[in-house]
Amino acid sequence: MSDESIHAYLASVEGRLAADGCAPHWEHWAGAPVLVGRRADFRLKWAATNLHLFTVAATVPEITVPVIDTFTTQVLTYAKKNKGGLPVGMQTGVASFPVLVSDRVDPAAMAWAEEKQRNQFACFARPVVVDTTHRYVGFYRGKPALGRAYASHLIEKGTRYFDL
Repeated sequence: MSDESIHAYLASVEGRLAADGCAPHWEHWAGAPVLVGRRADFRLKWAATNLHLFTVAATVPEITVPVIDTFTTQVLTYAKKNKGGLPVGMQTGVASFPVLVSDRVDPAAMAWAEEKQRNQFACFARPVVVDTTHRYVGFYRGKPALGRAYASHLIEKGTRYFDL
């Protein structure tokens, strides 16, 4: 995929986020453009909690485990800082999709993203690795013990937003 098609993919994600009420916009992180979308959902079946879902997507020259790991930490920090409302854990949770897109992906980075959900207290991340060369999107689609109540919701949103 060319740079043009990588940008077309991000435009597609932006459109899907907009259609799902995530109010996508572009920000600059360390001089690089990132697509940010956010929505909040409340469900009684989630023990009457409000889940704030953040999606942050960017392109990088190459995706390796350290690159996706660092980006995941940055996105979780951003999400906790910007969610507003009650403190995390007080009837409110934060979930995020840190999304990196590249035409050069280390298979270990793809495996890392698909392996498990990354958790902090009342905060969950499902890193997404998009390999445009092989037209493959990898993210964890399982139901972990911690955060299990939100798993189906996150799988549905991830499939809706990122699948090619």
